[in-house]
This record gives sequence, C-alpha cells and structure tokens, in this order.
Amino acid sequence: MAQDRPIALSYDAAAHRLQTVSPALSAADHAETAARETAAAVATLRRPIITASAQYLEYQKTLSVDLTGSKQSASDATQDFLSGIPGAVPPAFQQIAGDIVGRISQALPGLFAIIPDSLSYRYRDDVFRPTVQGVLPLYSGGAIPAIQRGARAGADMAAARAAQARDLTRLNLIRVYFGQIMAAQLAASALESREALDRLLSDARKLEAAGVIPHARTLEAQVARDTADRTWQRAAIAADSARGDLSRLLEVEAVAPLTPLFVASRPLAPAASFLGGEASLPQTRQAEATRGVADAGVDLARSRYRPQAFAFGEYNLNRGNSLPTEPDWVAGVGVRYTLLSNVDRRHALNAAQENAAAAADAARESRKAATGATLKAWDLVESARRAFLSLDSSMAAARENLRVQQVSFREGEGTLTAVLGAEAVLAAARTQKAATAYEYDLALAGLLAASGRLDDFSDHLARADIRLTEEPRR
Repeated sequence: MAQDRPIALSYDAAAHRLQTVSPALSAADHAETAARETAAAVATLRRPIITASAQYLEYQKTLSVDLTGSKQSASDATQDFLSGIPGAVPPAFQQIAGDIVGRISQALPGLFAIIPDSLSYRYRDDVFRPTVQGVLPLYSGGAIPAIQRGARAGADMAAARAAQARDLTRLNLIRVYFGQIMAAQLAASALESREALDRLLSDARKLEAAGVIPHARTLEAQVARDTADRTWQRAAIAADSARGDLSRLLEVEAVAPLTPLFVASRPLAPAASFLGGEASLPQTRQAEATRGVADAGVDLARSRYRPQAFAFGEYNLNRGNSLPTEPDWVAGVGVRYTLLSNVDRRHALNAAQENAAAAADAARESRKAATGATLKAWDLVESARRAFLSLDSSMAAARENLRVQQVSFREGEGTLTAVLGAEAVLAAARTQKAATAYEYDLALAGLLAASGRLDDFSDHLARADIRLTEEPRR
C-alpha cells in the first residue's frame, strides 16, 4: 500500500492543527467547563428549595374506649336519682313509688350489664395527598459562602490546569516538530559521512592496487566505512521514529516540516526582563487556586460550630381528602444547632487550617521556583547561542582540514588515519551544529514557558536571523 504524501506544515500551522486534534487539550477544556458549571450550580445556594410531592395512602385506624368507669358512674347516679323519687311524690303515692323504684333498682344491674366494658372502632380509608414544600436558608453559619468560594477557586484551578496543559502541549510540539528536523539532519549528515567513506574506500583500493599503500590501510578504510554505515542506519531509524512521533501527535499520515531549526545571533533581552510575570503562570495560578480552596475549607469547618436558621412552609393541594390531623398549610422558621457530632469539629478545623497553611507555603514556593526556572532557562538559551556561533569557525576549519587530508592521501603523501580523523571531526561538527540549534530552540521554548510568554515563541522564530537549512551534499 503506497504511503500518502507528507503534508507540508510550518510550525504555526502545526500548532494550529494541534489545537483542534489534541485529546489532552480537549480533556483540559472539558474539565475547565465542568468546574465552571459546578461553580455556577452552587452560586444559587441561597435560593429557596421548592419541592412538590404526591402520596397515595391507604390506612386503617382503630379506636378503643374503656366504659368501665362510665358505667359505674352512671349506675351510681341512677341509684341516687331513684332513691330520691319516693320523697318527691305526695304521701299517698309514696308506697307505690317505692315499689316501682325498688323494682327498677333490682333491674338496673342487668340493664348496665348489657353495656360492654369497652367499645372498639376500626376505620379504613385511602387518601391522595399532593403537597408543595418550601425551605429557605436564612443563616448557614458561613457554610454557603465557603462552598461558593471553594467552587470558584476550583474553577480557577481548572482554568490554570487547562493553561498548563496548553503550554505542555505546545512544548511537546516544539520538541517533536524540531526534533524531526534535527533527526533528519543527523541522518543526512550520517549518510554524507558514509558516502565520503565509500569514496575513501574506493581510493584506498586503487592506491593498494597501485602498490602505494598496504592492504592493512584498505582494511582500515573498510572498517571505518562499515562503522559509518551502522551509524547511518541508526540515524535513519531515529529519523523514522521522529517522523512517527510528529505524525501521531498531529494525527496525519506524515508531516514535512517547513520551518527549519533557528538561532538568533543577537542575545536575548536581559534575564531580569523575563521576570515579574510569575503571578500569571499556570502553575502559580493553580497554587493560588489551591490556596483559595483550602481557605474555603477553613470557613466551612468553622461553620460547623454555628447554628443554622431556615424558613419552611407546606401547602396541601387536596384539603378535602386529607387526614384529620393534617393542616391545610403550615409555615414557620426553625433553628438547628449540633450539640454533639460524631466528627470531632476541633480536629476537623485544625486539619483545614493546616491544609491552608500548606497551600500558602506551596504558593510562595511556586513563585520562587518560577523565578529560578526563568533565570536557569535564560542561561541555557545564551549558552546554546554562543556554542552555536562558535561552531561556524570549527565547521570551516574541519572542512578545510578534510579537503587537505584527502588531497594528500590521493597523492600518496597523507595517511589514511589522518583522513579518517578529519572526516570524523567534520561529522561531529555537523552533528553538534544541528544538536546545538535544537538545544537553543528547546531552551528558548522553556524560557518563554517559565516566564509565561510561550505565545511569543512564533515572534522569536520570525526574528531569528539564522536558519539551519540542510547543507548541499558534497
């Protein structure tokens, strides 16, 4: 299957594509959005909570009434009433009244015995009970503001992490993009060295055939040529691996970079000019956001010592079919205070305060580390720049030395060892030049990232006056 033609991309074009295809950037953006949505969700904690509920109830009620005392009281009262009747009628009728009262009195125990000692009543029914309830927090002891501040700090932390992910992704792109260019140049340099040793081996065989040099020198050239071939094969494999890294990063079949390795001959602005932006760095912002979360945790722990006040209400939407004990509506205010908790509130507060102290120290350390990283990165950039510039004279001297040694060898005056040594020196100089340019580009990216100016990388690239394009083959 034929491989697709590589896509030619400049560094800026590659950076733009990476913004659209990077899973790491997409994940960071989703995490930031989720954190901001969480902060928005708890921003309304002071609003009332209104809920509607509906219940279908089937119930049974049993009532029992003890009549023992009532029966005795009624019997006694009846006896008292009857005993007073004979005295209340005329004397002529008192005898008759007494006989009647006596007979009734004798019948009373039997009459009251018919009445049970207790009455039981059982009632079954079903009720549909729709209600609306509302609860409004009046005072939370500081818990609601603490939760809201913590959520906002969490959103800031997610934003800082997203910014850090973007910086790390761009740093990785710089490493891989220019790394492919460097690997290709190293492979080309190794191939050039092998081809030069091929020619040297051919010359050695001719000179041996002419009796100018012994066979041992030809074998020496053969060994050097074979060593150069193995070096080229390793460099070619490394170049293929670098091409694969970039193509996977950008999710394309193959990439042909258009932007070469670069170096600025003039030094950067003084290191002090890169300081002062520590507060805007993603790692510093993340540390400060962590401190905000920890401070909110302290306030939340303190709120557990304080009471909570709330208003509440409930309205029955089916009053005609409600239980006898249920009100049509109810409203009121309440206060709740935890007298004894199964979590030691003092230890919880101490832990929150220690977390806040740790976060504050980490935030200060983050600023110090950012300053140190910026100064160190500036030194690396300047060191790479000077080392690269010093290679120009070394490259010129190595080429001239190789030319002289090759001419001397062909004329039978020079030694093969001198030619091999000169070829090795030139190959090392070519390799070092590409590696030093790559080191400069990586150090520059590290400096800009450490100082919060990674967006300026393309500007530095555009201003660079040295572009390390592939040299013409000899």
